[in-house]
Amino acid sequence: MSGAPGVRRISSASPYEDVIGYSRAVVVPAGAARVLVSGCTATVDGQVRAPGDAHAQTLLALDVAAAALAEAGTDLDHAVRTRMFVVGREHCDAVGRAHGERLGAARPAASMLVVSGLVDERMLVEVEVEALLPS
Repeated sequence: MSGAPGVRRISSASPYEDVIGYSRAVVVPAGAARVLVSGCTATVDGQVRAPGDAHAQTLLALDVAAAALAEAGTDLDHAVRTRMFVVGREHCDAVGRAHGERLGAARPAASMLVVSGLVDERMLVEVEVEALLPS
């Protein structure tokens, strides 16, 4: 398993860990420098992309997060925590699948919450990412 050096991941027997690509817990070394990325959506150039497609919106939101991480000097492979805010339970599988595709190697601690809505009704998911800066 790749990911941030010095990080220890704790797994459980949950079948979702492999599919969604997360760990039950992530132990971060003391003093590790972190980058906190605010909620990202599938909004590109001011337009909500892929309306109605939660999987595509999650991939786009993670691309937005990845760009911010790159500017900060790190990447999704160094992610240690994610939060997914999903509008409607019916989208959770698609969001989880996309998370696993982009973050399965990093296996961050992750939460997926069903919310009543986001700022724009066309948005189906918003994702926050926390990553470590490489040493």
